[in-house]
Amino acid sequence: MLRTVAALAMPNTAPFELGVAYEVFGIDRTDTGGPRFDFTLCTPRPGLVPTKGGFQLQIEHGLEAITDADLVVIIAYGADAPVDDDVLESLRAAHARGAWILSICSGAFALAHAGLLADRRCTTHWMYTEQLADMVPSADVDPDVLFVEHDRIITSAGSAAGIDACLHLVRRELGAAAATSIARRMVVPPQRDGGQAQYVVDPLPREGDSLAALLAWMRENLDQPLTVPELAARAMMSERTFARRFRAETGTTPAAWTARQRVARAQELLESTRAGIDEIAALVGFGSAAVLRHHFARSLGTSPGAYRRRFACPLDEADAPFEEQAREPVREPVRTASPV
Repeated sequence: MLRTVAALAMPNTAPFELGVAYEVFGIDRTDTGGPRFDFTLCTPRPGLVPTKGGFQLQIEHGLEAITDADLVVIIAYGADAPVDDDVLESLRAAHARGAWILSICSGAFALAHAGLLADRRCTTHWMYTEQLADMVPSADVDPDVLFVEHDRIITSAGSAAGIDACLHLVRRELGAAAATSIARRMVVPPQRDGGQAQYVVDPLPREGDSLAALLAWMRENLDQPLTVPELAARAMMSERTFARRFRAETGTTPAAWTARQRVARAQELLESTRAGIDEIAALVGFGSAAVLRHHFARSLGTSPGAYRRRFACPLDEADAPFEEQAREPVREPVRTASPV
């Protein structure tokens, strides 16, 4: 169970990325049904720590905070900065004992220095992916995704992608309801589709051309076929233009986006209702339990039944505080995949 979190701030730490870790793991959300973590900010040498913003942070805790943490979050600090040997040893020891390790943006380079990215899939900010690939030739550095999970190591792309990675871990360990509760308080999507490739070239659609209204309609009508011809007609575009615009705005195809939304909705129904697998498959648009199982295995590395056993909340406990609902989870296989 994910309970204790140590956020590692090194010299030249990035304030926004530090804020991401604190927002997800450092605030008690039990008043709105969310989780509470034991959050500790630490640094190699306690005292005043400089930030990229030109101000300093007073940090009291040293690397001892990492010793028994369930999760170590490495805050971005710069791709070219050196990392102390005692930091690298702490990261290696944390991974060896089975702790989760999550890097935000350039924090991936600390993992590279520690030798924890060799022969693993990973990512970082798109500006640094080539540098990371050169530094760790055996690593499979994906420049397009928002985050990657591999062997209890999660690496995220730049800045806001850290939110996606942190919420993914909360969802994986504590369920979709916990992640959604945090996201709602942060006023961000519980999970975004696409990857950082959409932010490299022509990232933002023109204001009047946004597909936001159509995407909202699709989420409300997942039980419908949602074919490209129908969607293009609703958007008043040709199919070719629609497909191009959809990828530019979401970073993925209509079919892939729809499948991920259907899986997410199925997760919610498995957690909060007693509906059967066949019924849920129909409600979310997969048609049959077999198709639902296929997509669950592909996206989440588990089955709908196993997911329900792990995360379902008894209906008479739906309004109870999150910690009263929590129970020891069944460990599922680690999924080596991007979120799309």
